[in-house]
Amino acid sequence: MTQIASDKAAFVRTHTRLTPVPHAPEIALYVADEATALWEKTEEELGAMGLPPPFWAFAWAGGQALARYILDHPDIVAGRRVLDFASGSGLVAIAAARAGAAQVEACDIDAFAAAAIAVNAETNGVALTIRRDNLVGTDEGWDCVLAGDICYERDLAAAVTDWLSRLSGRGATVLIGDPGRSYLARERLDALATYEVPVTRALEDNEIKKTSVWAFRET
Repeated sequence: MTQIASDKAAFVRTHTRLTPVPHAPEIALYVADEATALWEKTEEELGAMGLPPPFWAFAWAGGQALARYILDHPDIVAGRRVLDFASGSGLVAIAAARAGAAQVEACDIDAFAAAAIAVNAETNGVALTIRRDNLVGTDEGWDCVLAGDICYERDLAAAVTDWLSRLSGRGATVLIGDPGRSYLARERLDALATYEVPVTRALEDNEIKKTSVWAFRET
Protein backbone atom coordinates (compact mmCIF):
# COMPACT_ATOMS: atom_id res chain seq x y z
CA MET A 1 0.00 0.00 0.00
CA THR A 2 1.40 3.43 -0.93
CA GLN A 3 1.81 6.14 1.69
CA ILE A 4 -1.07 8.12 0.16
CA ALA A 5 -3.34 5.07 0.23
CA SER A 6 -2.22 4.31 3.78
CA ASP A 7 -3.04 7.87 4.85
CA LYS A 8 -6.53 7.63 3.36
CA ALA A 9 -7.10 4.27 5.03
CA ALA A 10 -6.12 5.86 8.35
CA PHE A 11 -8.55 8.71 7.62
CA VAL A 12 -11.35 6.20 7.01
CA ARG A 13 -10.68 4.41 10.30
CA THR A 14 -10.35 7.66 12.26
CA HIS A 15 -13.53 9.35 11.07
CA THR A 16 -15.92 6.39 10.89
CA ARG A 17 -16.87 3.49 13.11
CA LEU A 18 -17.20 -0.21 12.42
CA THR A 19 -20.88 -1.18 12.34
CA PRO A 20 -22.86 -4.21 11.13
CA VAL A 21 -24.85 -3.45 7.98
CA PRO A 22 -28.53 -3.28 9.05
CA HIS A 23 -29.92 -5.41 6.21
CA ALA A 24 -26.85 -7.63 5.84
CA PRO A 25 -25.44 -7.97 9.38
CA GLU A 26 -23.02 -10.69 8.25
CA ILE A 27 -20.96 -7.77 6.93
CA ALA A 28 -19.53 -4.89 8.99
CA LEU A 29 -18.46 -1.58 7.44
CA TYR A 30 -16.66 1.54 8.58
CA VAL A 31 -19.45 4.11 8.27
CA ALA A 32 -20.06 7.69 9.32
CA ASP A 33 -22.65 8.87 11.79
CA GLU A 34 -23.22 12.18 10.02
CA ALA A 35 -22.58 13.21 6.42
CA THR A 36 -21.80 16.93 6.58
CA ALA A 37 -19.07 16.72 9.23
CA LEU A 38 -17.27 13.96 7.34
CA TRP A 39 -17.63 15.86 4.07
CA GLU A 40 -15.94 18.87 5.66
CA LYS A 41 -13.15 16.71 7.09
CA THR A 42 -12.57 15.18 3.65
CA GLU A 43 -12.19 18.63 2.10
CA GLU A 44 -9.81 19.64 4.89
CA GLU A 45 -7.76 16.49 4.34
CA LEU A 46 -7.26 17.30 0.66
CA GLY A 47 -7.16 21.07 1.04
CA ALA A 48 -9.90 21.40 -1.58
CA MET A 49 -13.48 22.55 -1.68
CA GLY A 50 -16.37 21.32 -3.79
CA LEU A 51 -15.54 17.63 -3.43
CA PRO A 52 -18.28 15.04 -4.04
CA PRO A 53 -20.15 13.80 -0.96
CA PRO A 54 -18.59 10.87 0.93
CA PHE A 55 -20.83 8.24 -0.64
CA TRP A 56 -18.35 5.59 0.53
CA ALA A 57 -19.14 6.22 4.19
CA PHE A 58 -22.72 4.96 4.22
CA ALA A 59 -24.61 1.73 3.57
CA TRP A 60 -27.09 3.01 0.99
CA ALA A 61 -30.43 1.32 0.46
CA GLY A 62 -29.70 -0.07 -2.99
CA GLY A 63 -26.39 -1.54 -1.91
CA GLN A 64 -27.93 -3.13 1.16
CA ALA A 65 -30.70 -4.74 -0.91
CA LEU A 66 -28.24 -6.00 -3.50
CA ALA A 67 -25.90 -7.40 -0.83
CA ARG A 68 -28.81 -9.19 0.85
CA TYR A 69 -29.96 -10.66 -2.46
CA ILE A 70 -26.47 -11.92 -3.33
CA LEU A 71 -25.94 -13.44 0.12
CA ASP A 72 -29.31 -15.20 -0.11
CA HIS A 73 -28.73 -16.35 -3.73
CA PRO A 74 -25.00 -17.17 -3.87
CA ASP A 75 -25.41 -19.19 -7.08
CA ILE A 76 -25.68 -15.87 -8.95
CA VAL A 77 -22.00 -15.12 -8.37
CA ALA A 78 -20.44 -18.40 -7.25
CA GLY A 79 -17.38 -19.26 -9.33
CA ARG A 80 -17.88 -16.22 -11.56
CA ARG A 81 -15.97 -13.02 -12.36
CA VAL A 82 -17.91 -10.14 -10.82
CA LEU A 83 -17.74 -6.36 -11.19
CA ASP A 84 -19.24 -4.15 -8.49
CA PHE A 85 -19.64 -0.79 -10.24
CA ALA A 86 -19.59 2.46 -8.21
CA SER A 87 -18.70 0.31 -5.24
CA GLY A 88 -18.60 3.05 -2.59
CA SER A 89 -17.98 1.25 0.70
CA GLY A 90 -17.40 -2.07 -1.06
CA LEU A 91 -20.52 -3.60 0.51
CA VAL A 92 -21.81 -5.38 -2.60
CA ALA A 93 -18.34 -6.52 -3.63
CA ILE A 94 -17.78 -7.99 -0.18
CA ALA A 95 -21.13 -9.79 -0.37
CA ALA A 96 -20.15 -11.27 -3.75
CA ALA A 97 -16.81 -12.46 -2.39
CA ARG A 98 -18.55 -13.96 0.64
CA ALA A 99 -20.97 -15.73 -1.70
CA GLY A 100 -18.15 -17.51 -3.51
CA ALA A 101 -17.31 -15.39 -6.56
CA ALA A 102 -14.09 -16.51 -8.23
CA GLN A 103 -12.90 -12.91 -8.69
CA VAL A 104 -14.44 -9.63 -7.59
CA GLU A 105 -13.49 -6.21 -8.92
CA ALA A 106 -14.73 -3.22 -6.91
CA CYS A 107 -14.68 -0.07 -9.01
CA ASP A 108 -15.01 3.50 -7.77
CA ILE A 109 -13.27 6.63 -9.06
CA ASP A 110 -13.16 8.25 -5.58
CA ALA A 111 -9.78 7.79 -3.88
CA PHE A 112 -11.39 7.74 -0.43
CA ALA A 113 -13.83 5.08 -1.64
CA ALA A 114 -10.89 2.98 -2.81
CA ALA A 115 -9.35 3.28 0.64
CA ALA A 116 -12.66 2.46 2.33
CA ILE A 117 -13.12 -0.61 0.11
CA ALA A 118 -9.65 -1.83 1.06
CA VAL A 119 -10.27 -1.30 4.78
CA ASN A 120 -13.71 -2.92 4.67
CA ALA A 121 -12.51 -5.88 2.60
CA GLU A 122 -9.68 -6.55 5.04
CA THR A 123 -12.05 -6.25 8.00
CA ASN A 124 -14.43 -8.78 6.45
CA GLY A 125 -11.66 -11.17 5.45
CA VAL A 126 -12.17 -11.09 1.67
CA ALA A 127 -9.88 -10.37 -1.26
CA LEU A 128 -10.98 -7.80 -3.85
CA THR A 129 -9.36 -6.13 -6.83
CA ILE A 130 -9.89 -2.38 -6.41
CA ARG A 131 -10.10 -0.23 -9.53
CA ARG A 132 -10.47 3.52 -10.02
CA ASP A 133 -11.05 3.38 -13.78
CA ASN A 134 -14.07 4.92 -15.46
CA LEU A 135 -15.44 1.67 -16.85
CA VAL A 136 -18.67 3.02 -18.34
CA GLY A 137 -18.89 1.85 -21.93
CA THR A 138 -16.27 -0.88 -21.59
CA ASP A 139 -16.66 -4.65 -21.57
CA GLU A 140 -13.94 -6.79 -20.05
CA GLY A 141 -15.95 -9.98 -20.14
CA TRP A 142 -17.43 -9.91 -16.64
CA ASP A 143 -19.86 -12.72 -15.91
CA CYS A 144 -21.85 -10.64 -13.46
CA VAL A 145 -22.12 -6.85 -13.00
CA LEU A 146 -23.68 -5.38 -9.87
CA ALA A 147 -24.60 -1.72 -9.35
CA GLY A 148 -26.22 -0.17 -6.30
CA ASP A 149 -27.67 3.35 -6.05
CA ILE A 150 -26.55 4.65 -9.44
CA CYS A 151 -29.74 6.44 -10.51
CA TYR A 152 -29.53 9.65 -8.48
CA GLU A 153 -28.37 11.94 -11.34
CA ARG A 154 -30.01 12.07 -14.77
CA ASP A 155 -27.09 12.02 -17.21
CA LEU A 156 -25.07 9.52 -15.20
CA ALA A 157 -28.07 7.22 -14.79
CA ALA A 158 -28.80 7.32 -18.52
CA ALA A 159 -25.22 6.54 -19.54
CA VAL A 160 -24.77 3.78 -16.98
CA THR A 161 -28.16 2.21 -17.72
CA ASP A 162 -27.40 2.05 -21.46
CA TRP A 163 -24.01 0.48 -20.74
CA LEU A 164 -25.42 -2.07 -18.32
CA SER A 165 -28.18 -2.91 -20.78
CA ARG A 166 -25.58 -3.75 -23.43
CA LEU A 167 -23.72 -5.99 -20.98
CA SER A 168 -26.96 -7.74 -20.12
CA GLY A 169 -27.77 -8.13 -23.80
CA ARG A 170 -24.54 -10.00 -24.49
CA GLY A 171 -25.24 -12.43 -21.65
CA ALA A 172 -23.85 -10.98 -18.43
CA THR A 173 -25.97 -11.18 -15.30
CA VAL A 174 -26.65 -7.54 -14.45
CA LEU A 175 -28.39 -6.55 -11.22
CA ILE A 176 -29.23 -3.06 -9.98
CA GLY A 177 -30.11 -2.21 -6.39
CA ASP A 178 -32.34 0.88 -6.16
CA PRO A 179 -35.12 2.23 -3.93
CA GLY A 180 -36.98 3.78 -6.88
CA ARG A 181 -34.98 6.95 -7.35
CA SER A 182 -36.03 9.54 -9.90
CA TYR A 183 -33.87 8.37 -12.78
CA LEU A 184 -34.35 4.62 -12.45
CA ALA A 185 -35.41 3.27 -15.87
CA ARG A 186 -38.31 1.21 -14.52
CA GLU A 187 -39.69 0.68 -18.01
CA ARG A 188 -36.58 -1.35 -18.89
CA LEU A 189 -36.37 -3.38 -15.69
CA ASP A 190 -38.13 -6.08 -13.69
CA ALA A 191 -37.97 -6.30 -9.89
CA LEU A 192 -36.57 -9.61 -8.65
CA ALA A 193 -36.97 -8.93 -4.93
CA THR A 194 -38.12 -6.09 -2.70
CA TYR A 195 -36.98 -5.35 0.84
CA GLU A 196 -37.70 -2.90 3.65
CA VAL A 197 -34.21 -1.52 4.24
CA PRO A 198 -33.14 0.50 7.32
CA VAL A 199 -31.21 3.62 6.30
CA THR A 200 -29.74 6.78 7.79
CA ARG A 201 -32.48 9.40 8.21
CA ALA A 202 -29.94 12.18 7.63
CA LEU A 203 -29.55 10.98 4.03
CA GLU A 204 -33.01 9.74 3.17
CA ASP A 205 -36.60 10.88 3.60
CA ASN A 206 -37.51 7.87 5.78
CA GLU A 207 -35.77 5.54 8.19
CA ILE A 208 -36.97 2.57 6.11
CA LYS A 209 -36.71 2.53 2.31
CA LYS A 210 -38.64 0.07 0.17
CA THR A 211 -35.86 -1.10 -2.10
CA SER A 212 -35.73 -3.54 -5.00
CA VAL A 213 -33.16 -5.58 -6.85
CA TRP A 214 -33.75 -5.10 -10.57
CA ALA A 215 -32.74 -6.99 -13.72
CA PHE A 216 -33.09 -5.88 -17.34
CA ARG A 217 -36.28 -7.05 -18.98
CA GLU A 218 -35.78 -9.63 -21.70
CA THR A 219 -36.71 -8.32 -25.14
